[in-house]
Amino acid sequence: MALWVFGYGSLLWNPGFDVVETQAVTLDGYVRSFCMTSIHYRGTLAKPGLVLALDQVDGANCLGLAMRVCPGREESALNDLRKRELISSAYVEKKLPIVLENDIKEHAVAYVIDRKHRQYVGDITLEEQAQRISRAVGERGPNTEYLFKTVAHLRRIGLKDPKLDWLEQRVRQLTASDLGDKSSLCYSYEMDRPAIEPSQ
Repeated sequence: MALWVFGYGSLLWNPGFDVVETQAVTLDGYVRSFCMTSIHYRGTLAKPGLVLALDQVDGANCLGLAMRVCPGREESALNDLRKRELISSAYVEKKLPIVLENDIKEHAVAYVIDRKHRQYVGDITLEEQAQRISRAVGERGPNTEYLFKTVAHLRRIGLKDPKLDWLEQRVRQLTASDLGDKSSLCYSYEMDRPAIEPSQ
């Protein structure tokens, strides 16, 4: 049977397995959110970062990519995903219903935040998220890189996420301010104050 994986964050630009097909899909009942503290890949215990997770919210939905694993490599792909995503048990692996083209119904492997886990931080504001992301660095590099690559890929495939757009803008402001160089930012909005946050 085909193995589909739902990508909503770093899996979009770094799946770690061979993909033979992708389709844009909507996952009902969840939102993409920087609600998971990162103390390994994009932060440390001393200076934790944030990574994206699927947070279950009634009536919400999340736009992402359904990615079909290359036939014959399903088991190895799933093992690699578990090593990567379940490093701290903050994620819960689920198979969630998706609807593909032509109303074909499937289930996709997705990684959902465990709200009871100590790394869950679903109550912090977008400004607090931006402050953390702008400063944190982990084993796999700066937290800013994680944000920027995710936003860039979402735009490339035509998926909109206003909150991530706002975060990118704000984090670029913060990092430019730290460097003392705002001239490298080519935005049409005013750089002396953050944009209005989209609704939480």
